[in-house]
Amino acid sequence: MSGFWVIVTCIGLALITVITRAFFMLPKQELPLPSWLKRGLKYAPLAALAAVIAPEIVMSNGRLIQTLADARLPALVAAVVYFFYKRSILGTIALGMLIYLPLHIGLGW
Repeated sequence: MSGFWVIVTCIGLALITVITRAFFMLPKQELPLPSWLKRGLKYAPLAALAAVIAPEIVMSNGRLIQTLADARLPALVAAVVYFFYKRSILGTIALGMLIYLPLHIGLGW
């Protein structure tokens, strides 16, 4: 690909990014959204987080984990139990890492 087409591609991608991100800021008044879409958008961050975290928990180097001696599993169980007991996101993350790091670094799981 020549330098000209690289520049044209970069400019095109920049324009598409600006247009799609500014789309909701351009109107003078708020865009009406259907109620089903508003309900669905409440779950979008959770769905995105699950889509990122789930493969990290069950896969290692592109393959499903083969052993239960993986530091992620006890950390996951403890974090899930803690979350359902306390409903604290920060506590869930802290407890999961508190269990994961010693097992991973200390025991080499």
